[in-house]
Amino acid sequence: MAEAKSPVPALFDRAQEDVGNVQLLEHVNLTVPDQGIASMFYVTGLGFTRDPYIDFGTLNMWVNMGDQQFHLPTNTAQVLRGHIAVVVPSLEGLQRRLKFAGRGLTDTQFDCKEADGFLQLTCPYGNTIKAFEPAAFERMDIGMPYVQFDVPPGVKEGIGRFYEAVLDCSTHIEGDSVKVAMGTNQELVFSETDAPIPPYDGHHLAIYVANFSAPHTWLNERNLISEESDRFQYRFEKIVDPESGELLYEIEHEVRSLSHAMYRRPLVNRNPETNFFTYRKGNEQFSPAALS
Repeated sequence: MAEAKSPVPALFDRAQEDVGNVQLLEHVNLTVPDQGIASMFYVTGLGFTRDPYIDFGTLNMWVNMGDQQFHLPTNTAQVLRGHIAVVVPSLEGLQRRLKFAGRGLTDTQFDCKEADGFLQLTCPYGNTIKAFEPAAFERMDIGMPYVQFDVPPGVKEGIGRFYEAVLDCSTHIEGDSVKVAMGTNQELVFSETDAPIPPYDGHHLAIYVANFSAPHTWLNERNLISEESDRFQYRFEKIVDPESGELLYEIEHEVRSLSHAMYRRPLVNRNPETNFFTYRKGNEQFSPAALS
């Protein structure tokens, strides 16, 4: 009879590589009153790329940054209650672009302040964006590493329980915040604050999930589905404590299956350092090598 083998000693914490159900935080949707002003900030200033394939004229603008996007439909301005983090190739280059773009943003809320390791920006309509260089995050040269939301005191644990129970996300508490993993290199961060939090104005984010039906079943049983969009998408906006049912926060989630036509489609990203004066053939498209 063969002798039973002892388990091989664990050399690595394999749980560190668990991804969870959410595969990608793809976009944040914020309505803007003026497409020209929005383009001056998000495209000319930040250096991101207006999607050349999905075009809505002056009704909407999709702006690519790595594997993520801003969606900017035309309507009354929406303001995310917190901030959005973005990664750009160079803060020095970003400052140059914003200095130029700022000439067209003088009568808006646009602002740019230097901070410790990042630039804190205010978009023309009041949204806060923190811009970092790639060294601040793993596996992201350009993109959206996290979105942070201001939440009332005493809710972070319940928010963590919601994402664990409903969307099978890994979460951890860090100080006054709960961090929720989104795929391999993104997070949602919910930070408790005593400051007044403005009413929710309808902005939303989009995620892609591997198990599409289980979250829907859980949410539908509790009448939390806000839109049955189509076969590949549904929406919810209320985050509740799974144990008590208490409403903790509101932010609309556009939940998409991995069969959705937009999932992981290749997004065009231009080299933000290229302009009329610096143009070199072959350096039009973004890649880390093009910046060296």
